[in-house]
Amino acid sequence: MTKVYLIAGEASGDRLGAALMAGLKALAGKVEFHGVGGALMQAEGMESLFPMEELSVMGLAEILPKYRALMRRIDEVSADVLRAAPDVLITIDSPDFGLRVARRVKASSTIRTVHYVAPSVWAWRPGRAAKMAGCIDQVLALLPFEPPYMEAAGMRCDFVGHPVVAEPVPSAADVARFRADHGLTDGPVVLVLPGSRKGEVIRLAPVFGAALGRVVAAHPTARVVVPAARGVAATVEGLVANWPGDPVVLDPRALPAAAAEARKRTAFAAADLALAASGTVSLELAAAATPMVIAYDMNWFSWQVISRMVKLETVTLVNLVSGELAVPEFLGPECKAGPIAEALNRLLDDPARRRDQLGAMAKTMQALGQGGEPPGLRAARAVLDGLSPA
Repeated sequence: MTKVYLIAGEASGDRLGAALMAGLKALAGKVEFHGVGGALMQAEGMESLFPMEELSVMGLAEILPKYRALMRRIDEVSADVLRAAPDVLITIDSPDFGLRVARRVKASSTIRTVHYVAPSVWAWRPGRAAKMAGCIDQVLALLPFEPPYMEAAGMRCDFVGHPVVAEPVPSAADVARFRADHGLTDGPVVLVLPGSRKGEVIRLAPVFGAALGRVVAAHPTARVVVPAARGVAATVEGLVANWPGDPVVLDPRALPAAAAEARKRTAFAAADLALAASGTVSLELAAAATPMVIAYDMNWFSWQVISRMVKLETVTLVNLVSGELAVPEFLGPECKAGPIAEALNRLLDDPARRRDQLGAMAKTMQALGQGGEPPGLRAARAVLDGLSPA
């Protein structure tokens, strides 16, 4: 039996971990899972050591108040890995937490270590690859241009694609039923995704709400749909209660994880337009062929530090993978209601802009492996190959 320890710290990592776990079970048969994960990973057979949401912190200033608690969790997880003595430790994204655990595990054992999601060293802090090489044996990359950066630092790196390209596609009947069930039959549907972390939701909700006010003023029949992340659903409900567009909040807490994900995919496909926080959600929207505007803001101190490190013209993954600046983005000081609303209204009113985005989305999906073997299975095969004797 193969014993695998996995650590995920946020919703996107939970999805990656669940697909990888399913792939491991398909290829290796009996697999024993340990670690930290969310509802999707737990549905695949993991009993999480503690709630994954404790690790969902982003931004320098946001981390500081929770620093001691996170350090205690690092100690706890490191000790649990050594106790479980798995064949492989797989840390999924969330490098500030996962790589600290991997470093401690490597210092005390010969357990093989894999990090799933290559750090964006092509964008900022290139020295992270060499630092990772001291505690990571293998990297699983989501983007096709990432392996050379990791290999140059001395790690094995496999491009496995992004699980978003293998997610089920809702049928036209599913979409029509969703619209009818929620009374979304008369005007454009605007999907709003303010993030999966409490801090970012609280920060973005007022700006997003103000932008939507201008969109609804220009398009009075527009309706707003907000698929809330499980860990922040209650916060989202309170913050959007007075938004324009008679918002429909999709609360996943009363549904099994798989059913909640299916409903969210249907909501994506049913939308005419989306306003979303920066992150992997842009790929989910691209898979659903939903035109989008991306916006994000963070603590002033965090922005001052990070904006000086990032050297890219864009941070939106659809733009990066397609090589086209098709998706408007408003980051940091530019995350203002007026410009965001203007971009949303232009997309609603201009079919040519929507077509340009759809073309970039299709190019992105193809580059990420759409039509090939499911990425979760590719990732599992790469992990098992790494465990095999040379």
